Amino acid sequence: MRNVLLRSILRAGSVLSLLTIAVPGSLLAQATSSSGERTPYETVNVFIGTGADGHTFPGAVVPFGMVQLSPDTQIRPFKQSYKWAAGYRYEDSTILGFSHTHFSGAGHSDLGDFLVQPIAGDVRLEPGDSDHPKSGYRSSFSHATESAAPGYYAVTLADYGVRAELTATARVGVHRYSFPTGQKAHVLLDMRSSIYNYAGKVLWSRLRIRPDGTVTGMRETRGWAPGRQLYFAMRFSQPLASHQLLNREPLPLEYKGFKTPGNTASDTQAIEGRGLLAVFDFAPLSAPLIVKVALSPTSEDGAIANLDAECPGFDFDGVHAAARTVWETSLGRVDLKTEPAMRQNLYTALYHAMLAPSLAMDVDGSYRGPDNQVHRADGFHFVSSLSLWDTYRAEQPLMTLLEPESRTSDLVQSMLASQKESPFGMLPIWQFQGIETWCMIGYHAVPEIADAYMKGIRGFDANQALDAMVATADYGPYGHLDEYKKLGYVPVDGGEAGSHGEATSQTMEYAYDDWTIARMARKLGRTEIADRFDQRAGNWRNVFDTASGFVRPRLVNGSFREPFNPARAGADSGFTEGNAWQYSWYQPQDEAGLIRLLGGDTKLVAKLDAMFDAHVDPKDYADVEDMAGLIGQYVHGNEPSHHLAYLYSYAGQPWRTQQRLGQIVASQYKPTPDGLVGNDDLGQMSAWLLFTSFGFYPVAPGSNEYVLGRPFVDQATLNLPNGKKFQVVAEGLSEAHLYVGSVKLNGKLLDRSFITHEEILRGGELRFVMQDKPNTKWATSPASRPFSMSQPPIAK
Repeated sequence: MRNVLLRSILRAGSVLSLLTIAVPGSLLAQATSSSGERTPYETVNVFIGTGADGHTFPGAVVPFGMVQLSPDTQIRPFKQSYKWAAGYRYEDSTILGFSHTHFSGAGHSDLGDFLVQPIAGDVRLEPGDSDHPKSGYRSSFSHATESAAPGYYAVTLADYGVRAELTATARVGVHRYSFPTGQKAHVLLDMRSSIYNYAGKVLWSRLRIRPDGTVTGMRETRGWAPGRQLYFAMRFSQPLASHQLLNREPLPLEYKGFKTPGNTASDTQAIEGRGLLAVFDFAPLSAPLIVKVALSPTSEDGAIANLDAECPGFDFDGVHAAARTVWETSLGRVDLKTEPAMRQNLYTALYHAMLAPSLAMDVDGSYRGPDNQVHRADGFHFVSSLSLWDTYRAEQPLMTLLEPESRTSDLVQSMLASQKESPFGMLPIWQFQGIETWCMIGYHAVPEIADAYMKGIRGFDANQALDAMVATADYGPYGHLDEYKKLGYVPVDGGEAGSHGEATSQTMEYAYDDWTIARMARKLGRTEIADRFDQRAGNWRNVFDTASGFVRPRLVNGSFREPFNPARAGADSGFTEGNAWQYSWYQPQDEAGLIRLLGGDTKLVAKLDAMFDAHVDPKDYADVEDMAGLIGQYVHGNEPSHHLAYLYSYAGQPWRTQQRLGQIVASQYKPTPDGLVGNDDLGQMSAWLLFTSFGFYPVAPGSNEYVLGRPFVDQATLNLPNGKKFQVVAEGLSEAHLYVGSVKLNGKLLDRSFITHEEILRGGELRFVMQDKPNTKWATSPASRPFSMSQPPIAK
């Protein structure tokens, strides 16, 4: 049975490989390696990021799974929901129940679908108030009773004396509830509950009990993804003794329709409405109750098929063991030697980086596209949860190094299918469960596709992909692209269209995306497209003010908007979750061009130092979304800053990069619930730490280069998908030896501050020799610097 469960997870796309891995019965006893060191699986701390603004969840999930089964501690009204974007916060003391869908680290949110709460004794139908114990169905709990690891979560619900355990396959959440002896046992299903909730969010929902006891249903919500439909099928290991199906719809009903069969909530077998909940009652239990819930984006029958395929029985331990084995395999893609705190940070980061994109299709390939219609994936796994504004920077580039190529080709094919099915003919912007949200700026599906193609990843039609990229970048009604194409920048005043409050950020990000189109087009021999988008890639210059040394909001008439404050952020500032201090450096395709405009290497270094060393009161940005983790004007809690420490290397001073990276890592990550200073953003914050710990970072995805920094581990071995190993060694690394003295690649001295993707894929060793003082002569020449569109400037 356990082998069957594991193979079902593999087929579902959780680990896309052809491996068939046996799961021995003694798996749970094999927790520690022969050396006595905790295994990667054991090292993960799923509670990192569940406090502060990390927005991670501690529940059960398999790599890239559709189900994220996790506790929800509070559901607040929409405008009070930010802290509970993942449903759970570590400082809370009550649990509402366990819902089946969650984002990991998102800065906005939704989901929390199909909340289930086990209840012993009397049943209360409303959640109650966390400040008033036993005022509702929520229960108090203690962290002392929590136990969690990848693919598993457990807690004791103190008010009921129920031990709740959770595990998952790709499409099925499995619960095990141990009720106190002699107590009435119930399971409550609340279909009203939703993360980022508000009155009227549930547009419609449905529940029915089928003749074999299977409970099925659906709901459609108007949340972040409008009109999102999700279906479920639920089965219990024990027969129902009785039930109640209730509609406690809060909104006034002008039209109620006609009464369905059944005199009471206990004798009806089906119900529809906008405020549904159910209570399922069981005879006294002599064994734990197993509840399994499958999800489907397409239909109730699809959910039943997913349930039958992935979890045919009620073997909780078998499902848990299979999930654990899949996680052991995934976490084993990197072998780390470092001190315990850093090791825990890094394996947890790897865990978080492998939660999205998430599977979004049934076992038969059916999925729901951005047109809200059902389609069939032919030869690929349809995935969604695409936080592209974040993940194109490091999370997806990391997957190209660690995951099989099929993982990336599935992603690309999913995005191409979405473009074909989109009513707007566009690639995804921020999509989940197939539905577009239009959140954030740019068209960052483009660099993810280009980066994959430039790295030699195939499995998709490259010319079709390029056509989709161009169609997206040329779709004028989106994000003021008509004005961008006409003027070469997005004007902040917007002319007749009104104010464009993120105009400068849009210009900067469009220019980078355009460069990646040019790169792919040139490699495909489509020179007309390459030339046109190479020209657009330089549009960042059109908002750069050489007098101030910053990018600035520019008006339709060509003048810069006055007055100008480079620290201004927020609404109508011209910037997205940032300001001119963060965005003036966002031309990763042409940092040499920036150096020229600034007046040389020393000017870039001085401006970077001014940014990092500025005296900033965090209160200045208290009302600006997601600006956290400040080091001067550097904001590590938000993505536009993530490449900035590496820019010293473009000015021939890589030792300054090494110094700043130490400052960032020491202050922004720790192995505690509040250990992430900002949203993990579906793995991007985690991917930054992983790359940085390895000693290199993809500043410009699409260039096939990684800029060297300094390692933060003694040794890291990347077990590459092609079967080779790439090992990073930090010789002499210690608190006294934090600078790079020299670098060797496969035994040969490396006098440049970058390595290539091809060099990594060939396998071998990258050895850093660490020392106590900066080496100010290493990798300083223009020829030793990372890629830029412009020729390297003359160092000054």
